[in-house]
Amino acid sequence: MLSRKASKDSHGQDSSYFQGWQEYEKNPYHPIQNPMGIIQMGLAENQLSFDLLESWLRRNSNTMALKKDGVSAFKDLALFQDYHGLPAFKEALVNFMTSMRGNKIKYSSDKLVLTAGATAANEILMFCLTDPGQAFILPTPYYPGFDRDLKWRTGAEIIPMHCSSSNGFRITRCALEQAYQLGQELNLKIKGVLVTNPSNPLGTTMTKTELNHLLDFAIDKNIHIVSDEIYSGTVFDSSSTTSFTSIMEVLNERNNNNYNNIRNHVHMVYSLSKDLGLPGFRVGMIYSNNEKVIAAATKMSSFALVSSQTQFLLSNLLSDAKFIKKYMVENQRRLKRRKDMLVRGLRKAGISCLRSNAGLFCWVDMRHLLSSDSFEAEKELWKRIVCEVGLNISPGSSCHCSQPGWFRICFANISEDALHLAMHRMKAFTNSIFSVRLPIIMMRKKSF
Repeated sequence: MLSRKASKDSHGQDSSYFQGWQEYEKNPYHPIQNPMGIIQMGLAENQLSFDLLESWLRRNSNTMALKKDGVSAFKDLALFQDYHGLPAFKEALVNFMTSMRGNKIKYSSDKLVLTAGATAANEILMFCLTDPGQAFILPTPYYPGFDRDLKWRTGAEIIPMHCSSSNGFRITRCALEQAYQLGQELNLKIKGVLVTNPSNPLGTTMTKTELNHLLDFAIDKNIHIVSDEIYSGTVFDSSSTTSFTSIMEVLNERNNNNYNNIRNHVHMVYSLSKDLGLPGFRVGMIYSNNEKVIAAATKMSSFALVSSQTQFLLSNLLSDAKFIKKYMVENQRRLKRRKDMLVRGLRKAGISCLRSNAGLFCWVDMRHLLSSDSFEAEKELWKRIVCEVGLNISPGSSCHCSQPGWFRICFANISEDALHLAMHRMKAFTNSIFSVRLPIIMMRKKSF
């Protein structure tokens, strides 16, 4: 007999987000071995700048050999390390974060907890901030994995805050209040709001207006804010109206009587998985001004440690300020170019995207391709795209979008040739739909 936790089907594996992955794994595309296979466009992974990282590694062979100043550091790294992490790595990480955010805020390593990726960081924060049965508000659409990361082991609940395409899925005070009211109607104690900034799956950065709405709401309700900022370094369009602003920056701009209360209720999650394209290294972190949260999270991080060898390697990489600056600029340029390729390809297929300025994906509008305005029709279209067209994309319903017909399509995890092929397949598919519908429309017009 297994425990209730192990036996209960609450992992979220039945989501169409994970089902699409399963279909892809049965029939993965390969340009030579399986050219008719499914192209993976459901994976938010940054594979565009590996050549830059590999070039740095070749130039820094001592680091790869675990040497410091020419002397082997193997023994020190191989022996037991406590869960506070290597001081050199934590200092390099906060300096990187400070620089990446334009030196607008100075981060401190003593307010940081290392975790094995952002998944562990978010779960640890739920353990710290909620008891089983208590809830966090999440604006929709949101990353499908949150249903697993935030709820499965913690027992926490998610209250969706429904955002609309009518305003570009922006967060409003009205939507926050409606979500809070829904929690009360369900007899759930709301402990906070969790946002991703930049948004996954929208690929947009939050405005200062939205961030201030969040802070005012948290002050009014006496609740927490968790800002997941793992895509903050992917912002490829940073004009005055679309630049990235961290929740910590907006918090620091507040100089009033409420500051001391709210500063202990704001927490940030970050990782190197997206900005540096290193998800396999499993490097995440929690940043908070709340000493009790940091103390508890540090203890919990013993279940999700980052290896000493990884910390050693990345402390050297991040400390190379000249390389990191060059990498970030070039990586953002490549992301923008690849995103524009996807948008142009979809446009040729008669499909538009939400205007975005960050991330590794686009939020794609296929409402006009639905057979009806329903989630059943969305699922039907999604199945056809996966199984007939051979593209694994994520339907909006898996992201809890309140409007059927939206899809997330990733662009940074495949080659240019694969992307061109995917767009060719999509154009052929939409042409087939339009060719069937047009005669029907013309017949209806003649009947009037």
